[in-house]
Amino acid sequence: MSLKKESKINAEFNMSSLTDIIFLLLIFFMLTSSMVTPNALNLKLPGKSSTSVLTSQPLEIIIKSNGQYYVKGRRVTISVLNRFLRNISRNKKIKNKNIIITPHPNAPLKYVAAVMDIALKYRISAILATPPK
Repeated sequence: MSLKKESKINAEFNMSSLTDIIFLLLIFFMLTSSMVTPNALNLKLPGKSSTSVLTSQPLEIIIKSNGQYYVKGRRVTISVLNRFLRNISRNKKIKNKNIIITPHPNAPLKYVAAVMDIALKYRISAILATPPK
């Protein structure tokens, strides 16, 4: 008597559970991506305005190619610049708090971003300008 073993291996793959998981992941990432706020600088682009933004002479911060900061012709460190901009933001006499950032063409962007970050922290409008020729 010969006994046959009946062992058929099913080679098909059930895709229905996989599509359910992918669909749930898609919904999860769509919901979480709308809640994430980008970590970037809030830049104000130039445009038309009926009122003048600059009523007083803004402070100019010059950034040299080696990363040195100059305010009113004097060399300052980033910590001194931080205190200086904090004092400007706290001064009630200054209505429009503006600064002009003039980097050297070869100045690393991290120094420019550091000044813009300080200005953003103290809610001072920063205008990025090109150096005079």
